[in-house]
Amino acid sequence: MATLTLPGLDGTLSPFTTGTPLEFPKRPEQPFTRIAFSAAHVVADPLADADPWLEAAIDWDATINYRRHLWSLGLGVAEAMDTAQRGMGLDWTTSLELIRRSLEAARDFPGALVFSGAGTDHLQPAPGLTVDDVIAAYEEQVEAIEALDGRIILMASRALAAAATSPDDYVRVYDRILSQTRQPVILHWLGEMFDPALQGYWGHDNHMRAMDVVADVIAAHADKVDGIKISLLDKDKEISLRRRLPEGVRMYTGDDFNYAELIAGDEEGHSDALLGIFDAIAPAASAALGRLAADDLDGFHRILAPTVPLSRHIFKAPTRFYKTGVVFMAYLNGHQDHFTMVGGQQSARSLIHLAELFRLADAAGLLRDPDLAAARMRHVLAVHGVN
Repeated sequence: MATLTLPGLDGTLSPFTTGTPLEFPKRPEQPFTRIAFSAAHVVADPLADADPWLEAAIDWDATINYRRHLWSLGLGVAEAMDTAQRGMGLDWTTSLELIRRSLEAARDFPGALVFSGAGTDHLQPAPGLTVDDVIAAYEEQVEAIEALDGRIILMASRALAAAATSPDDYVRVYDRILSQTRQPVILHWLGEMFDPALQGYWGHDNHMRAMDVVADVIAAHADKVDGIKISLLDKDKEISLRRRLPEGVRMYTGDDFNYAELIAGDEEGHSDALLGIFDAIAPAASAALGRLAADDLDGFHRILAPTVPLSRHIFKAPTRFYKTGVVFMAYLNGHQDHFTMVGGQQSARSLIHLAELFRLADAAGLLRDPDLAAARMRHVLAVHGVN
């Protein structure tokens, strides 16, 4: 145990003593009954002579080592997604290099699962942007990833949201891209709470009307869709779409508020997982999925229940800044030596937020070395003038 001084939600300083971390299996004891991807973060290089707001300097060794950690726990890696700060500091050129390195590392790791994000982020929304421009941009990224023998997660497109004038434009784009992909892809419906530029995706501000559009796209290309990740932070909407999916098409929950319930499922089905929070809680996620595979539903919920308050805190509004909490967890747990982020995003959350994250991680038993975590928390406190 370690004792340190932390600010409360009202800014008042008080002592806090860490508890005992939980022990989780270092390897899965049996195959999971759910496919589970962790959207993985990137580790910045704090010693690079680069302007953080303009250039993405990556510590490649630490970044790939973290992916090996996830694979060792039985989790797949959803590469170059929003958790890796795609569109918030990580550009397409660096993303492709990340994908290449991740796929190369996966070849040396038996059973490693990797799907990679293909989008249009090298195409900047601008006056005169056309749907044809969006199609060409998607084609460029899909081709580049497939040339590396990568599997595709078809990311939502800010450029498409800017250029589209009706649901028909979305149908046209997805029809074109899905007709060309070599292997079934995972679609990604990222809600506006994660990225305000995606407001009105699928041609409707109303999510239920948008759901009709995406359901029709999937039905028309069921042989080309492995599944869909839906990130709306609304379990009822996810379940509604899940029940409309054609046989063989998976629902990958992206609901970082209600993932335990959605993965467990109900009498009509369940969700698999593609979650940013699984980066931060990877050992607990793996252990819980192991209990589920052993038909121990109570054990599954017992492990995940304490992680939900932590996840809801990390993903609180403005949700797009959740990456800061994910990287902070990696720093506290010794997976990287610093709390520096691509794009300078370590500044996106307050000290009060980070202190509460520390408490909630401790309550979930997720600070694997409390003395190390406390020492690192003290460094962050000192930077903010708290000694």
